[in-house]
Amino acid sequence: MINVAVIGASGYTGLELVKILAGHPRFELAYVATSEGGMRLTELHPAMQGIFECDVHKADAAAVAASCELAFLALPHMTAMGFVKELMALGVKVVDLSADYRLKRETYEAHYVPHIDPENLEHAVYGLPELNREAIRSARLVANPGCYPTASILGLLPFTKYIDEDFPVFIDAKSGVSGAGKKCTTSTHFVSINENIFAYKPFEHRHEPEIREKLLLDSGKDFDINFVPHLIPATRGELIDAYALLKEEIDPIAVLKAYYADEPFVRIFENPVDIKACSGTNFCDIYAKVRGKKLYVNSSVDNIVRGSSSQAVANANLMMGLEENTGIPIIAYVP
Repeated sequence: MINVAVIGASGYTGLELVKILAGHPRFELAYVATSEGGMRLTELHPAMQGIFECDVHKADAAAVAASCELAFLALPHMTAMGFVKELMALGVKVVDLSADYRLKRETYEAHYVPHIDPENLEHAVYGLPELNREAIRSARLVANPGCYPTASILGLLPFTKYIDEDFPVFIDAKSGVSGAGKKCTTSTHFVSINENIFAYKPFEHRHEPEIREKLLLDSGKDFDINFVPHLIPATRGELIDAYALLKEEIDPIAVLKAYYADEPFVRIFENPVDIKACSGTNFCDIYAKVRGKKLYVNSSVDNIVRGSSSQAVANANLMMGLEENTGIPIIAYVP
């Protein structure tokens, strides 16, 4: 067994990590922590009673290094990089679920805060297996992608060589409320989101530069990405509708099937996808349609599973020499 830690276990992504790791055949969840500690896991997450119970510690890098080979960090940006710096110095491999290591330094600092760990940032690998699988295998630090970028990038990647970069790409995105985090805000309060839907941060969301940068690095084309997210009255799930202009007419389903022929966690559909079919799984479901040279791409993920925690475990599997699909959830929460 390989001992691992979860730091930041109180939030939704922390809970999803604990749920997956509790049943993982090769990872032993040996250290669970929050910023405060001093409680049992079942006090944080009563649903784990009788399934997995342990003490929750106050996060300490030295304690992690003394007992674990790899740590998952489910912490906010800026907070995460401080822990990463300590853990890396102590020889612990890290999968970071925050945004702190996803972007080039200049891009990160333009949209977040000054970076305090540029040395590790330079060597971090972006943790989208379909894009960087071989680099992830040898990485000591993996930056787990954001939920919107996961669905958007996977949907658009097969088409980048066909898209006319002289025209903008529009991404209309919708996410369940869990994507906003556990802390209640005016927007996520029941009376605000129930029977409601609204856009937030149009053309200003921090995931827009992440999508643009990764598509640029893969294709060499600097697409004009225009990203508008929406909050919907659902607990989990994420639906992406992307629109672009092509340089030539193509069969989009054939393109998708050829590109993802050997990918275990991408499913291609002949009809538009929904958020329920992949809820609770590591799948990204994709559909596409063309009218003339107009491209429509429709993709879906579970925002806190494939868009965060199960993808983090898949990355850890690769980093530790395991099969990517080891212990990864594949049965959807349906109906």
